[in-house]
Amino acid sequence: MYLVKFRNEKREPSRQRSRTLAISAIVTFLVVGGLMVIPAPYVVKSPGPTKDVLGLVNSKDLIQIENADVFPTTGQLRLTTVGVSGGPGFDVNFAQVIRGWLDPERAVFPVETVFPPDATSEQVQTQNQAEMVSSQENATYAALTELGYDVPTTLNVGFLLDDSPAKGKINEGDVLVSLDGSALNSYNGLIDTLNAIKPGTSITLGYTRDGKEGEATITTAPNEDKSGSRLGIALDPEFDFPVDVNITIPNIGGPSAGTMLALGIMDKLTEPDEANGAIIAGTGTMDTRGQVGAIGGIQQKLWGAKRDGATYFLAPESNCNEVVGHVPDGLQVVAVETLEDAWTAVKAIGGGQTDSLPTCS
Repeated sequence: MYLVKFRNEKREPSRQRSRTLAISAIVTFLVVGGLMVIPAPYVVKSPGPTKDVLGLVNSKDLIQIENADVFPTTGQLRLTTVGVSGGPGFDVNFAQVIRGWLDPERAVFPVETVFPPDATSEQVQTQNQAEMVSSQENATYAALTELGYDVPTTLNVGFLLDDSPAKGKINEGDVLVSLDGSALNSYNGLIDTLNAIKPGTSITLGYTRDGKEGEATITTAPNEDKSGSRLGIALDPEFDFPVDVNITIPNIGGPSAGTMLALGIMDKLTEPDEANGAIIAGTGTMDTRGQVGAIGGIQQKLWGAKRDGATYFLAPESNCNEVVGHVPDGLQVVAVETLEDAWTAVKAIGGGQTDSLPTCS
């Protein structure tokens, strides 16, 4: 009897422990499984598709040019993108977040650092498309002016900044036509003139309003760098392009393709084969003055470029701090600040003379 009792006393705790472990395993499985499907307040960025701006999209040239001679090209100029999972209307789960943390090609960000609070997916899409349209216009203007084309411009007043010295004198919808008696028909000409004027200078702006001409005397405000003047007027320029440029990029938004689009336009409009067989990727916003601006997700764009065969990558100089230490093997990064820099780099790469090109270091 003693032996039987002894064995029963040992067996019962063992069964209890087994049941406890089984229940714990089930609970853990359910908790982990739940976390895998519960929406996470994060955004995961990954390498997106790249597009050759010299190539075809849906059997059509990505960049179509009329009213000008277009020359054959070889090589590729690839704009780069970032795949974004998470945010308004596109939740990610914790499984995707964990993968993003573990994958060196991906990056994870709190959703509020990427999207405005309460933004909807429709609002985000609308903004991205608007930025792409503006980017295409800026790229076309910058490319044509870099090549020496004259691009007449109507300087429409979009709105006035809160601290604008022109408030109460210039209205939204006015068209600026002259500065101190000199005609204004170029956006860059206006900026160059203001940069040469000392802050606090009294100037006379000529404008048209509802078809009537008028003038306003304004005391200029200083630029942020104090080197010239500004008016605090946000312009909505209307360009009269001498060359018809149509760009087709479905399902891609935002402003970061500007630099590569400008280079594509220039490559098509010039007889030499600048890329000369090289696969060059890049990114960067482009303004009408040919300045290359910083973008987001550059580390993911580097990986996307490498994946799609690029051996060179044109990166905004202002993004270099994010580039250093994150360049995939076999990809050479060239730092550019202006469209002129980028154009020089394309010609140097095509010509096999890359030793002197600036890098991110």
